[in-house]
Amino acid sequence: MSVLAAEWLKIRSVRSTYVILGMSLGTILLGLALAVMAAGMYDGAPVDKRPDARIADLEEALVIVPQLCLGILGALAVTSEYATGLIRTSLAVVPRRWPVLGAKAATVGTVGLIIGPIAVFGTYAVSRAALGDRFSGAYAGPFVDRMPILAVLSLTVPVFALLGLGLGALLRSTAGSIAVIVGLVYVIPMINGNIPEPWSERLGSVMIGALPRQITGDGNASSVFGSLLSPATATTVLLAYAVLPLLAATWAIRRRDV
Repeated sequence: MSVLAAEWLKIRSVRSTYVILGMSLGTILLGLALAVMAAGMYDGAPVDKRPDARIADLEEALVIVPQLCLGILGALAVTSEYATGLIRTSLAVVPRRWPVLGAKAATVGTVGLIIGPIAVFGTYAVSRAALGDRFSGAYAGPFVDRMPILAVLSLTVPVFALLGLGLGALLRSTAGSIAVIVGLVYVIPMINGNIPEPWSERLGSVMIGALPRQITGDGNASSVFGSLLSPATATTVLLAYAVLPLLAATWAIRRRDV
């Protein structure tokens, strides 16, 4: 508990934490701005064109913002200590080492569990309010029908926080950790679009962006992602993105010099 309290004190005593969390919650304002702009374009379109108008699910498109932000927060939770040398003090006080990483995981994971639902459900709420029944009722359906995908999208945020923490402990580099996270989110999906089948579908199915809709059983039609996994398998893969880097980091931090 002392180690956990220390990690909580560390994360809440630096300004970067509040900047990152502010950017994460700024997703709601961004979603509102895009929804208002889309509503204006819809209202200004000819009446005969409106039935064919479509809009992406803004909460799905914008969840990447809190994902990346919490991934960066997770990485900074450990790489900042390597950069300043504070990690030597932390590991000297806790010689077994793994409780330090465990306390960091509990801290950033909890922050992700709080920020994720606020950002995702908040973006959905403001988008629904701004768009109403426009775009063939894309946001006019029952809220309960959207609950599963919104819940899973929310859970991807703490997954990114733990992924960033694991990468940060392994690489001991903020820039390197962020580069890997951005590669998973942006670079690999772009490359996947140019890979021949069936490998494109196979790789696209295990990408982290493909997992939420596979978990809810909705599939990923008309996207670079695949839909080969069952809900149970997709859930396992999502958890693996968080757990495997942490296990590797635990092994590394116990066996190498500071």
